[in-house]
Amino acid sequence: MNTPPPSGVIADLRKSYERAELSEAASEADPLRQFDRWLTEALAAHLPEPNAMTLATVGSDLRPSTRVVLIKGYDERGIVFFTNYDSRKGRELAGNPHAALQFHWVELERVVRIEGVVEKVGADESDAYYQSRPLDSRIGAWASPQSQVIAGRHVLVANAARYGAQFLLKPPRPPHWGGFRLRPDRWEFWQGRKSRLHDRLRYRLDAGRWVRERLAP
Repeated sequence: MNTPPPSGVIADLRKSYERAELSEAASEADPLRQFDRWLTEALAAHLPEPNAMTLATVGSDLRPSTRVVLIKGYDERGIVFFTNYDSRKGRELAGNPHAALQFHWVELERVVRIEGVVEKVGADESDAYYQSRPLDSRIGAWASPQSQVIAGRHVLVANAARYGAQFLLKPPRPPHWGGFRLRPDRWEFWQGRKSRLHDRLRYRLDAGRWVRERLAP
């Protein structure tokens, strides 16, 4: 059994954030344009999975839960991701469509937080993305009863073999699988700064227009 590190080791971890700054003058007036700029820079920096984001939902029991999902599109309508509608996140979003997303680009010392209401994307959009996925991923959407208790990994392997034999090279999109779009009403852009005096710019929707505000770190 491994011995856990002394608590002081963790408590003494420090990092000084000095890569960049985020000023009102240099930021975009529209949060979507600011997000596009930062995501483009994260892609250009060849970060590991710059498209990974944490999704937070709240169930009917008022217990929050988080998981990592992948952004698959964004425009003025919102942020798109895909999942199993019968999963825990799918069921929680069906009961409470308010959700939050967070990107953490560690190497760039940046965080983007997004809050809003989630809705399902249209069937045509879900179909188009599903058909663009690799074959094994399309079969996997059938094989995994996401978030349900299973007896072991052999259940997934058997399901994949069964659906692979059934659908061959042309599996249709499962009715329980598709896209969600989060329509933002709040954005926050965080840039790490020296001495923990970080830059935080929040954009909130007010009467149809975006209001940009600086928050204390």
